[in-house]
Amino acid sequence: MLYRILTGRIEPIELAALLVALVAGITVHEFAHAAAATWLGDSLPRRQGRLSLSPAAHLDPMGSLMFLIGGFGWGKPVQYNPYALHASARTGPAIVAAAGPLSNILLATLVALIVRALSIGIDIFDLPSAIVGTLFYFLIFFIYYNLMLSFFNLIPVFPLDGFTILQGLLPLELADLLETTRPYGFFILLLLLFFGSSILAPILFFPINALMYILVGFGL
Repeated sequence: MLYRILTGRIEPIELAALLVALVAGITVHEFAHAAAATWLGDSLPRRQGRLSLSPAAHLDPMGSLMFLIGGFGWGKPVQYNPYALHASARTGPAIVAAAGPLSNILLATLVALIVRALSIGIDIFDLPSAIVGTLFYFLIFFIYYNLMLSFFNLIPVFPLDGFTILQGLLPLELADLLETTRPYGFFILLLLLFFGSSILAPILFFPINALMYILVGFGL
């Protein structure tokens, strides 16, 4: 990502959308984790100031920098007490984990409604094409990067949300087997990012583009 920025291989409108999408997407994502844990009965996220839509409460400087350098990064993890959740020991954490990726899909869907409205406005009200076109593509990239954030986090490798979600869905024996991969999760993730493009491509880009077609009528 940094290489694209330094060499000018990313359009200014895409770079602006990326930065806004990261700030908004990570903020909404982490807030959703905090809100889910609070809804299930844990007061820790509220006491730590995480039940907030302020980016300052959720952005991690190093994680944000890594998004720009390597194309992946992180926000401040939301801490919660799994024993305080009004749900089973596996279901509660799975719900909290799922809230993050789902919030990014919801955010993308809401912005897609604006894109659809803009498309109608261009045809009916003859809106200025240059201004509306710039806003249109900004929002398209915003949607795309939020979907990327969502589906990337659904990969079932620790410390991503997909790991905890899958643990809550699997039979106990298989969940215990998945748990044995936890200590190696970060290294597995690095291997996938740098050497597993053929594995990640169908996991990420197929569902992202499929959802883009549903939301705005075309993919990237």
